[in-house]
Amino acid sequence: MTAITLTPGATTLAQLRRLYREELPAQLDRSARSQVEASAAIISAAAAGDAPVYGVNTGFGKLASLRIAPNDTATLQRNLILSHCAGVGEAMPRAVTRLMMALKLLSLGRGASGVRWSLIELLEGMLAKGVTPLVPAQGSVGASGDLAPLAHMTAAMIGEGEAFYKDERLPGAEALKRAGLTPIPLGPKEGLAFINGTQFSTACALAGLFDAWDCAITSLVTSALSTDAIMGSTAPLQPEIHSLRGHAGQIEAAATMRQLLDGSVIRESHREGDSRVQDPYCIRCQPQVTGAAMDVLRQAGRTLEIEANAATDNPLVLTASGQIVSGGNFHAEPVGFAADMTALAISEVGAIAQRRIALMVDPTLSFDLPPFLTPNPGLNSGFMIAEVTSAALMSENKHLATPCVTDSTPTSANQEDHVSMAAHGARRLFRMNANLQRILGIELLCAAQGIEFRAPLPTSDALQKVVKRVRQDVMTMGDDRFIAPDLEKAAALVATGAIAQSTGLALPDVAA
Repeated sequence: MTAITLTPGATTLAQLRRLYREELPAQLDRSARSQVEASAAIISAAAAGDAPVYGVNTGFGKLASLRIAPNDTATLQRNLILSHCAGVGEAMPRAVTRLMMALKLLSLGRGASGVRWSLIELLEGMLAKGVTPLVPAQGSVGASGDLAPLAHMTAAMIGEGEAFYKDERLPGAEALKRAGLTPIPLGPKEGLAFINGTQFSTACALAGLFDAWDCAITSLVTSALSTDAIMGSTAPLQPEIHSLRGHAGQIEAAATMRQLLDGSVIRESHREGDSRVQDPYCIRCQPQVTGAAMDVLRQAGRTLEIEANAATDNPLVLTASGQIVSGGNFHAEPVGFAADMTALAISEVGAIAQRRIALMVDPTLSFDLPPFLTPNPGLNSGFMIAEVTSAALMSENKHLATPCVTDSTPTSANQEDHVSMAAHGARRLFRMNANLQRILGIELLCAAQGIEFRAPLPTSDALQKVVKRVRQDVMTMGDDRFIAPDLEKAAALVATGAIAQSTGLALPDVAA
């Protein structure tokens, strides 16, 4: 498996998405080495000197005023890692942990952290050989960095903690040994450099962003399918409407929906003689809502791309002047805002999709579709309770979308008195995306069923391909059956990108 070469300060969102989706190895561009080694030399000189330097020969946080003897600096860093391995909860998914490790490489590669190149090579080796530290999900407040999660990552590097190797959970030292790697004791400041950073929050936020974008694009497909199922109008998709407003996402969403619906015989069949003047907002305002979500997600993506390339530990080594300066780049406020923005977008995409589901199952609004999309209503309930499930998921996501970044609390004896809560703000995106995938899966099944009720009139070629793909996994609903497996299969079609891919069209890209 070929590694992705990461250039510190210039790695792209597209590269980060590949790292996450394909779980590829990563290595730093070798041009970064000279800067990394220059900063390490400055730290080495400081450790040998008499002047107090935070994290080099002092304690941490509230204990920063306490001096550490030169012969205790290695013990200081080891103790730092062990004491900060205080995470709790389930282990993070492997893909997210590997992305976090790659982000730590990028941060250290800026040459402002003072670590030795051998530690970077060890982290690269772990990614290449599949050694993934066990990182508990809970324990970070997003300042002073993601201390507990990153400590668990670093513990494996020094032969402590736990790690996965070939799907086996092992002590950290054993995992390294089986992969042919050797743990490295930490030198001055190196423990602090590894745990003082936003890489856990950023990895979670990036993973949430990538999944949210895929859901938003799939929702353009399901919404186009729903529009044809209820014989909705395409007049609100006219390009002049959207150019007059000017929002890029709205313009792009409308253009995508026009592509998806182009050539639909269902649409052409009711251009004349349709007594309806306007469709409900969940049909008419799809570009305005989903397009706005796309704009928000792209803005979050820009923030996270910058953060992924940032030096975020403390203190930082300014090699040009030789200074070692305490600052606050570990504070994950930008990541927290990006996660909150992503959560709002996820919630809104699901909210309008749920209303389209409700529209299709309601015979008073669906333009002659049978009640609850069953061919024999009364004896059968069809998609009645699937719609209720979508409402429950929508409401849950509304609650989860409450901002986390506003919920600061002081920690560490009031030394760290304002924190970002970016870690769980980003981590909740996994649950929200899973909910959204199920909402869109339910819409997919309802819309495909609705399209089939319009036979012999066909939908567009692109949407016929979508219905065909759905029917490969989930058959048409006739009489009532045990429906739960159908909902999970439809959600999986959304989560894997199979629905968007089945259209055969080039769809919008968050990394574009």
